[in-house]
Amino acid sequence: MTKPPKTEFITGSPSNTSLSFFRGNVIDTLIILVLALFCGAVAEAQQPTRIPRIGFLSGSPPSSIKASTEAFRQGLRDLGYGEGKNIVIEWRSAEGKGDRLPALAADLVRLKVDLIVTAGPLVTRAVKEATSTIPIVMAQDPDPVGNGFVASLARPGGNITGLSRLAPELSGKQLELLKEIVPKLSRVAVIGTSTRPGNTQTLREVELAAGAFGVQLQYLDILSPKDIETAFQAAVRERADGALWFVTGSIGNPHRKKIADLAVSSRLPVIYFQRDHVEAGGLMSYGVNEVDLYRRAATYVDKILKGTKPADLPVEQPTKFELVINLKTTKQIGLTIPPNVLARADRVIK
Repeated sequence: MTKPPKTEFITGSPSNTSLSFFRGNVIDTLIILVLALFCGAVAEAQQPTRIPRIGFLSGSPPSSIKASTEAFRQGLRDLGYGEGKNIVIEWRSAEGKGDRLPALAADLVRLKVDLIVTAGPLVTRAVKEATSTIPIVMAQDPDPVGNGFVASLARPGGNITGLSRLAPELSGKQLELLKEIVPKLSRVAVIGTSTRPGNTQTLREVELAAGAFGVQLQYLDILSPKDIETAFQAAVRERADGALWFVTGSIGNPHRKKIADLAVSSRLPVIYFQRDHVEAGGLMSYGVNEVDLYRRAATYVDKILKGTKPADLPVEQPTKFELVINLKTTKQIGLTIPPNVLARADRVIK
């Protein structure tokens, strides 16, 4: 009878050849994994970082809002943004021609910018009509709710947010200052633009203040630069003792020097709400520090670029006001500024 084959069991360590083969496979696998991870990291590092692109649209010539745009740039620098380095700004200006705003707004929308900063209510309206999706940051607006840009200051509710220069007591303070430097003040010319957003509310505030001071008001409407000289002639003809100037944007800003010269030649004390007018030779300004508003607009840009929706960013109201006086102009029109008014000035130009 044939015996079954004897089965042998091998005990002990595997052969050197088998162990070397096993180790070689493991090392090769690890090398492949490390190389794959390294190549992936290199490929990811080589992907270009997307630089945010924002639009900035104004109605006035760049030279007339230079201080404001520089404040905006500084605000961005303070937050770590370098223009041309980690942020791109598409600057657009209507150069004082309001009818160009819709086309400029449409141009920024076509560029698919991440957000658009607007310099004034007419600009904001043009951009609002051009897009309902791209975030809009108002650098300054006289009445965001009244102009229909936001549902409320606390809850904007759409794609628009930013800063308001709405200060209900401002007109009363301006009239009070005019009364202090012209004690016999009885008739005041109120020079504004009836078609400008916020004008109605401003006039309402002036009327309330005028009633308290027993002052008569003379309304003068400026709808284009050619009306400026006519307005001063009308104020002199009606024997105004002083004037409040509320003309802004592309109608008034590019002509500050002319306005100041007309006020001096008419010997008419005029109070403006922008210090730029005083720096151009105007008598006095009291109003919101708009340069500060433009600087603060940069914080909205930063928050939106980091993912916050405009609807969730409350509209801020002004916190800084300034009184600026030009002593050279006071001499030219024959006025003496009372010491108590001079003492309150934030800046005196000599």
